[in-house]
Amino acid sequence: MQTAALADELLAAWDEARLIELPSARPGGLALAQAFEVADVIRARRIARGDAPRGYKIGFTNRTIWPRYGVFAPIWAPVWHSTLTLLEGSEATVSLAGLVQPRLEPEIVFGFAAPPRAGMSDAELLGCIEWVAHGFEIVHPHFADWRFTAADTVADFALHGRLVVGPRVPVARFGRLGDELAGLRLTLSRDDVDVDSGRGANVLDGPLTALRLWLEAMARHTPRWSVRAGDVVTTGTITDAWPMAPGQVWRSRPDHAALHGLTLRTAP
Repeated sequence: MQTAALADELLAAWDEARLIELPSARPGGLALAQAFEVADVIRARRIARGDAPRGYKIGFTNRTIWPRYGVFAPIWAPVWHSTLTLLEGSEATVSLAGLVQPRLEPEIVFGFAAPPRAGMSDAELLGCIEWVAHGFEIVHPHFADWRFTAADTVADFALHGRLVVGPRVPVARFGRLGDELAGLRLTLSRDDVDVDSGRGANVLDGPLTALRLWLEAMARHTPRWSVRAGDVVTTGTITDAWPMAPGQVWRSRPDHAALHGLTLRTAP
C-alpha cells in the first residue's frame, strides 16, 4: 500500500463524508510506522490546502475503554483551524454534517504559553501551560462499525472531527493542577438523562500525566511535529465515546469549581 495514495484516499473520505475499506485488512496490512507516515502526508496536504494546525488531540488515553475498541496505547493527530471552536460561554450548537458515525467525548484541554518538550517534569510542563479548559471532542472513523486497529486510527486523523473548548481558566487558579485534574469527576448527560461518568485519572492517571507521556511518544514517532506557543492539546475522553445524532442536547457536569460544564446541541 502506497503511503501517499492512502493519505489521498483518506482525505477524499473526509471531504465526502464516506466510509472506506479498512487499510489494515487490505493485502500487506498497515503497520503503525507507516500509519504515522500517512498522518504526516495528510498534515502536509491539509496545510497546502490552506488549513492551519492549531494544536493536537490525543486519543485512546482512557484505559477503561481500550478492550472495547481494541486499541491499547495513545494515538494523536493535529487539531485544525477548521475543526477548533473556542467558546466565550459554555453553550454551543454544532452541525454533524460532514461527520461519519460521530461520537462525543468530554475531555480536558490545555493551552500553551510556551512550547513543551519531551523529558520535562510535571512542574516544568506546568510552566508552559497558560490555561486549562473542559471541552467536547467529536470523533468519527471512516471505517464501518467503529472497527479498526491502532494503525488505522493513526492514519485516519486519529479519529478527530471537531473540538469545542469551553471557557479557559488561567493555570494560576489551580493549586495542585495534576492532582486536581486526576481527581476530577465528570458526568455526561444526553437530553437530560445521565448516560456516563468518569474520573480524570482514567486518562493515563490524569491529564497532566497523559500530556507528559504523549510528548515522549510524539518525540519518538512524529519528531517533526511539535507543540508551539498558542497551541491547544486535548488529552482524551474521561468517559466512553457516545454516539451522536441530530437534535440532541448534551451536557457535562465536572465537579471542579473552576471548570465550567458545557451544553452542546446538535443541529436538527
